[in-house]
Amino acid sequence: MIFKKLLFLFWFLIGFQTGFSQNTIDAFLTPSDSLHKKRQNTVVISEAVLASGILIGLNQLWYTDYPKSDFHFINDNSEWLQMDKFGHSFSSYHLGRFGAEMLQWSGASKKNQLVYGAGLGFAFLTAVEVMDGYSSEWGASSGDIISNASGTALYVSQELLWKEQRITPKFSFHTTQYANQRAEILGSSFTEQILKDYNGQTYWLSVNLHSFAKDSKIPKWLNLALGYGAEGMITGTRQNEAQFPTLNRQRYRQFYLSFDADLTKINTKSHFLKTLFSVLNTVKIPAPTIEMVHFNDVKLHLIYF
Repeated sequence: MIFKKLLFLFWFLIGFQTGFSQNTIDAFLTPSDSLHKKRQNTVVISEAVLASGILIGLNQLWYTDYPKSDFHFINDNSEWLQMDKFGHSFSSYHLGRFGAEMLQWSGASKKNQLVYGAGLGFAFLTAVEVMDGYSSEWGASSGDIISNASGTALYVSQELLWKEQRITPKFSFHTTQYANQRAEILGSSFTEQILKDYNGQTYWLSVNLHSFAKDSKIPKWLNLALGYGAEGMITGTRQNEAQFPTLNRQRYRQFYLSFDADLTKINTKSHFLKTLFSVLNTVKIPAPTIEMVHFNDVKLHLIYF
C-alpha cells in the first residue's frame, strides 16, 4: 500500500511538471456507466499478469533457498501476539477493495465486483499460503487463511448490508528500539521495518460516524478509530526469547482510541483526487490518541502514528 501511495504521488508530480492535462487523467479514471469490455479485459489480464509475476518472484527469491516438503499445516496462532493475523486481514481487505474498484471502473456489474474483484485478496494470499505449505521451512497456517477470509468478508458484507464501506481497516507505523536488537528479523532499514517490525505497527478499524447517523451534522469525513498493537517482541513467542536472556523484554498488547478521517468522503468532482484519496485511505492520519495497556494503564498521546 505504501508503494501504491508513492506511485500515485510520483504520477502526480510527473503530470504537473510536464503539463499533462488534468482533464485527460480524469477522463481516463472516470468509471464506465456500462460494461466496457476493453477495460474489463485490461483489468483481468493486468491482475493475472501482476499476481503471477509476484508469485513467481516470491518462489525464486524466497522459497528456492529452502527444501520442499509434502503439503502441511502449522499452528502459528500464538506468535507475535497475533499482529501478523491483523496484517493478513488488512491486506486481504484492501486487495479485494482494489479489485472491486477496478472492476467498477470497467463498468462490471455489482455482483462481479464482489465475486471476482473483492475475492482478489483472498485468492492471492491463499496462493501464498499454498507455497508456504510446500516449504519445509514454513507451512500453511489455518490462522492466516481465516484472517484472509475475514478481510474479504468485511468488505463484501458491508457492500451487501449498506452498499458502502462504513468501517475501514487502516495502518500506521513508527520505528522502535527492538529492530536494532534483531535487525535480521525485524528489519535493518526503514522500509524493511515497516513490513517486519510488528512492535511499530498499529492496525485500526476506522468507523465513519456520519454513515451511522446520516441525519446528523457530523462531518461526513470524521471517523473514530479503534487500534491494536503490541510491543516487546523480538521473537514470535515468549518461549523463543530464552535464547536472548540479556534482553528480557516484557511482551504486551496495546489498545488505542483516536480520531481519523475518511478521505473517500471528501467531496470532489475530480476522479484523479478520488483515486488518490482511495489509495491514501489505507493509512490512518496522525491524531491525538488514548492508549490502553492491559486495559488498566492509560497513556495520552498528543499525536500518534
